[in-house]
Amino acid sequence: MKTKIIKIDTDNFVADDLNEAADILRNGGLVAFPTETVYGLGANAMDNEASKKIYKAKGRPSDNPLIVHIAHMEDMEVLVEEVPEMAYRLAEVFWPGPLTIILKKKESVPNETTGGLNTVAIRLPANRIARELISLSGVYVAAPSANISGKPSPTRAEHVINDLMGRIDMILDGGKATLGLESTIVDLSEGQPMILRPGCITQEMLENVIGPIEYDPAIVGKAPNRDIKPKAPGMKYRHYAPEGSLTIYSGEIHDVINAINSAAKQMCENGNRVGIISTEETKNYYHYGLVKTIGSRKDEASIAAGLYAILRDFDELHMEYIYTESFAENYFGQAIMNRLLKAAGYQLIQV
Repeated sequence: MKTKIIKIDTDNFVADDLNEAADILRNGGLVAFPTETVYGLGANAMDNEASKKIYKAKGRPSDNPLIVHIAHMEDMEVLVEEVPEMAYRLAEVFWPGPLTIILKKKESVPNETTGGLNTVAIRLPANRIARELISLSGVYVAAPSANISGKPSPTRAEHVINDLMGRIDMILDGGKATLGLESTIVDLSEGQPMILRPGCITQEMLENVIGPIEYDPAIVGKAPNRDIKPKAPGMKYRHYAPEGSLTIYSGEIHDVINAINSAAKQMCENGNRVGIISTEETKNYYHYGLVKTIGSRKDEASIAAGLYAILRDFDELHMEYIYTESFAENYFGQAIMNRLLKAAGYQLIQV
């Protein structure tokens, strides 16, 4: 398959620039496009064969549901049996934006899109290219991250090109994703609201709108609990992982720096390729391997935005061992640590 790449200026484009991409979606094809979180791989959510193409292109397990992206809040009513008042309240505050809401689906939504579940995950993205594309196509767009399943999610078009060139019809290059982490997922399908995946919209922010909300017990903690099955099927799979072995160090920062330097020194002396993920505050304290700065601890958003890109950079450099500091689990920190722990296979060393 030949993949066409089209550059789109997010701040200066017209709807006609998206006509070809919209035609592809209407006709059952695959288009990768930017959102504010990460790049998505889109197909017509109401076409079961189109949804199957997403799974095949990504190598994604077929029981891992796809998020359906919509262009207007009222589209939610077409896809679900009933929209509870909580869903409207969340949508009014956080849409367009990085929030995915799970509700009971209508029979018209294909099981291939929902991973065989009787629920559907819905999001209205903030990125203007994404919204215009969905609206112009006239279809609801199923769109997981536009990467090979298990690899770090793509935050730039070149990440999509590296993974999916020749597997999909088109890639819309709309520049860098601004947030860099996938949406927060909230399940409203069973009465008691529950966070199934942390993101930039935090528990506190959600509770300010709808009251008490819990985390799925399977996604909290520093190690996987084999006795607890995650409510979101995708959370049981390997995600965000670089090719090299990633280890997280946690503790007082000076102890963490010493421990990482010690491990990096040993691996370098053994002839291994070593990468270190530092922050602006600590980058000058590391003396071994290749040190890359992810962002500043004074700005958690910068760390979130840089996480997947830095993991992919180390992949391109074929780093065999990667060491990183841990981050406080408040605001963006909960989402950052969730992704890091998954990427590291829960290799966490307390020092």
